[in-house]
Amino acid sequence: MRIFWLDFNLAFRNVIRQKRRSAIAVGAVTFGIAALILANGFIEWIFLDFRESTIKSQLGHLQIVRPGYHDAGKADPFAFLLPDAVPELETPGEPAEIKAVATRLSFSGLISHGEATISFIGDGDDPRQQAVFGDALQISAGRHLSLDDPLGIIVGEGLARNLGVGVGDQVILLATTASRGTNAVEVTIRGLFSTVTKSYDDAALRMPIETARQLLRTKGSHVWMVLLNDTAQTDPMLAKFRDKLQKEKLEIVPWYALADFYNKTVTLFTRQIYGIRLIIAIIILLSITNTMTMSVMERIGEIGTSMALGVKRMGIMRLFISEGVLIGCFGGISGLLLGIFFAHMISAAGIPMPPPPGMARGYTGQILVTWDIALESLTLAVGTTLIASIYPAWRASRMQIVDALRHNR
Repeated sequence: MRIFWLDFNLAFRNVIRQKRRSAIAVGAVTFGIAALILANGFIEWIFLDFRESTIKSQLGHLQIVRPGYHDAGKADPFAFLLPDAVPELETPGEPAEIKAVATRLSFSGLISHGEATISFIGDGDDPRQQAVFGDALQISAGRHLSLDDPLGIIVGEGLARNLGVGVGDQVILLATTASRGTNAVEVTIRGLFSTVTKSYDDAALRMPIETARQLLRTKGSHVWMVLLNDTAQTDPMLAKFRDKLQKEKLEIVPWYALADFYNKTVTLFTRQIYGIRLIIAIIILLSITNTMTMSVMERIGEIGTSMALGVKRMGIMRLFISEGVLIGCFGGISGLLLGIFFAHMISAAGIPMPPPPGMARGYTGQILVTWDIALESLTLAVGTTLIASIYPAWRASRMQIVDALRHNR
């Protein structure tokens, strides 16, 4: 430890002595790491916002269904109905992890207004749960579902636009009943909604679940949607429910197994972040390699004197590697502080973003700096400078003492 402490002490003095060159190298690392933190933080915020919006507006954290519902339920939905009563999912006395449990009845049919008739996908929801699940279901016009208005529905903005209707218009819903017949009901549009997925808004509507049951002439529901207080508890609660509920009668599906669009978006953006990291690593690598090489060339006489006084070649190599690591540490910490500062400033102002492909609305972005992002950035700074210092350090340690001493003349 004493040897390493001495190496870093000497390396620190050398870094401070070469002020201009060290400042340029530290600056390159600083701005590279700050840029990485801002880009990574923006993508991380997108993931968080998209994930929570998807969970609250469509999927919930966990879905309890009949086995095989998500595979064959579209073809024969009435064969996968759940009972009316939701079982007790939490044990009294344990910490409350469940925020709400809502029932949902899914169906499809035709919606008509005047001469226009188009198909739709519908969900019967409990209006009492909209205050909990409706955070990400933005009502762009009108009002949400209400128990006081059982014949009031809300429709996606795209569906309303394709049908040519607005708030207050009356429409007719036609659907297939549980007995394979047809039934129709005249309802009024209470409001228009939008979610993070444009394709869903172009075909979706929602109505009170009791009205949906009357339209389909059935009871029960297809899904018990479980909303947790913390998304991080999804997997622990999934394991708990699978042990507690009857596996042969019920299936518990986590949100990420159903969020296909979210998963593909995460995969795409993650690859972009890897590309950004690679570019920044190359910039730091070239910058530090150039700085350390120039330092070696200017200190040939000093290196020869050190070896003549008994410093081993490994000691010379450790010294230059220590200088590179110190530059990486200084630049990494400075970049982290600068990135966090700009992240707070930009998040306070907001980043107006247009609707991405496949989404229904634009959003105001922010930058979320997590501990993982900070640690990865520091690791990249130190690791890249360490790698960049190896060749110049090796080159310095391979010098011949006699040739190096000639530079002192």
